[in-house]
Amino acid sequence: RQRQMCIRDRFYYGVARRRPERVAAGIKDLIREELGPDFDVDTHFSPRYNPWDERLCIVPDSDLFNAINAGQVSIVTDHIEHFTADGICLRSGEQLAADLIVTATGLAIKVLGGAQLTVDGQPMDSADRLTYKGAMYSDIPNMAFAFGYTNASWTLKCELTARYVCRLLNYMDRHGYTHVTPRASDDVERDRFVDFTSGYIERAIDQLPKQGTRPPWKLYQNYLLDMLVFGLGRVNDEAVEFARAR
Repeated sequence: RQRQMCIRDRFYYGVARRRPERVAAGIKDLIREELGPDFDVDTHFSPRYNPWDERLCIVPDSDLFNAINAGQVSIVTDHIEHFTADGICLRSGEQLAADLIVTATGLAIKVLGGAQLTVDGQPMDSADRLTYKGAMYSDIPNMAFAFGYTNASWTLKCELTARYVCRLLNYMDRHGYTHVTPRASDDVERDRFVDFTSGYIERAIDQLPKQGTRPPWKLYQNYLLDMLVFGLGRVNDEAVEFARAR
């Protein structure tokens, strides 16, 4: 079921990237059908970014809209000026009383959990590395990482990465290799790690590795394509270097 939803969502994602204005207008039309003509959809459901520039919030069972229509939920769209003893003061001057405030901003990505990488005693800056198939770092031997999809279930990509690493380890065992290192040629053009503008990504973009503009250095946000790359692609392609311990 998760894979079926991914295929459907991939189609909508592609349309959103090609026709963001039309998709945004279509989403608001669907919300108006849920909330009726008197609800101020333009104020409360018009973010400053296009669909899928940041993660898209899905309400599959209409539970949020049902709660709004039942008068159990209200929406206020504004900027937080500061917290008060009784709640929140908004930039407009409106005061929101609150017993409990759940914050959803300020996430700080800690790349590789803060680990400092060294190769033969030489420090390696992960931000200077290229990602090989979105699973390994250039010039860093025997290290893989999992980074999920920004446009689908996070664990789908993590599962593909884990299966690929198992294929790679089995290949190394069969041939007696102890080291594998992706090597990028100098002519590989570099690009930002992900085409995504959420705050937590923007704050960490200088710490994240780069992706290339062509395979196998390009990071795809496409489950079907990654199934082919990770499941059927060669593990001993020309971009990886295998070695045996002396």
